[in-house]
Amino acid sequence: MIITYTQDDGTVERWSTEDLSALEAADIEEAMGGDIPWRGIENLLRAQDVTALRAVLWRFRRREDKDLEFATFDVPGWKRRLKARIERSEIDDVFTQILSQALAKNEDATIDAVVPDLRKLAEDPKDLDRALDALGKGHLVRHRQDSED
Repeated sequence: MIITYTQDDGTVERWSTEDLSALEAADIEEAMGGDIPWRGIENLLRAQDVTALRAVLWRFRRREDKDLEFATFDVPGWKRRLKARIERSEIDDVFTQILSQALAKNEDATIDAVVPDLRKLAEDPKDLDRALDALGKGHLVRHRQDSED
């Protein structure tokens, strides 16, 4: 997952949760109260949860400032500055999970239903098109784009 923070001057800082070490991920879990496993934190990030977003940003910033405390770490204007987006590998994971269900029923509706949400969350929306093409389901994107024109 990609976490972005937009500074006052418009500069965008980007971090991938794939770059976190196991200890850093554990620090984030602990900062979030210790009762939410990493998978749950990823779900909160997808939902743009302020505490999860703040915890990940805090942990990356803590690489430079070892004394930075989560309890006092604030992100003014977080709604417009801080975002979580999914990467191509995560799009592929979603499609892998639902593809077996869709193929078993020979239905495109299952895949078609998640496309708008995935497009909204994708760091690069073209990754969604490429993932659909890789699955042999590129017609779902082309059909939607044709109907929107």
